Amino acid sequence: MTAILLLLHLLGATIWTGGHLILAITILPRVLRGRDVAALHWFEEGYEKLGMPALVVQIITGLWLAWQKMPSLALWFSAEGGPVAQLIQAKLVLLGLTALVAAHARFRVIPRLSPATLPLMGWHILAVTVLSVLFVVVGLSFRVRWGF
Repeated sequence: MTAILLLLHLLGATIWTGGHLILAITILPRVLRGRDVAALHWFEEGYEKLGMPALVVQIITGLWLAWQKMPSLALWFSAEGGPVAQLIQAKLVLLGLTALVAAHARFRVIPRLSPATLPLMGWHILAVTVLSVLFVVVGLSFRVRWGF
């Protein structure tokens, strides 16, 4: 069961992080140069159909995997949980930050999206992209000890 959960989690991460990297690296620069709000909407409409379910899968499988690693919610939020608890805490902080940035974009920026507000949307896109890459780094840290 753990292997299936991990596979689903990694597929979700691939879709979520890969989609945001494509958006940030290839789509966003063109959108900003051409001040093309329609191109951004076009990408978002297509991506959301796959990206949002991928995020939901990641949240569900991530919580399930965390529970398998540490079946005590009290330890998740305690210094006594050790390195595993710290990684779980980091993932939860990243999830909270992602939710805040996404909610701000969805309810404040996107309804007023125009060529003038595209740079602000660009910052939101970059923030979610960086957060998604950090999700991957922290997730990998469950298996790899970094030798910095």
